[in-house]
Amino acid sequence: MDNEMDNEVTVLLEELYNTIADAKTSTFGSKSKCSIDRENALSLLDSIRNQFPIEFTEAKRLVSAKDEFIANAKREADTIRRSAEEQAKRLVDETEITRTAKAQANETINRAEQRSRELMKAANDYVDDALRRTEEAVAAAQNEVRESRARFRSLASARQSVPVPQPQEVAPVEDPEE
Repeated sequence: MDNEMDNEVTVLLEELYNTIADAKTSTFGSKSKCSIDRENALSLLDSIRNQFPIEFTEAKRLVSAKDEFIANAKREADTIRRSAEEQAKRLVDETEITRTAKAQANETINRAEQRSRELMKAANDYVDDALRRTEEAVAAAQNEVRESRARFRSLASARQSVPVPQPQEVAPVEDPEE
């Protein structure tokens, strides 16, 4: 889904860029001054802006998935711990069996806690990486939008500041024969 969103934003920015690049040059201006369809440019900018909520929704989904993953890891660890404790209680009657059971229970608990820590670290690393990539994609798209808006404003401002030549009065020419 990240690639689809990245591609959508990229396609929209490319379309905006081409709209500006292909714009007709102004009659009285230089090649750097042009006229573009304002509605089309604003529509493209709105479409790009509308992609941001999708990015934020994806980030929230990833955080929720991380929380669910951690909750499942905790439940698994609790199940293993309860199982180890129950097993230890059954073996309480005999001293040797009790020592063995305690050692096994502690080992099982330690393994469960270690596994829980590993699962939590893996979940945190995964979500952190996904959020980092999402943040980078959002920042890149936002920078591209800002640059496009700046170029658009620059072009619009330049077009408005081009002076319109005023017709000059021509002095009458005297006829040499008169």
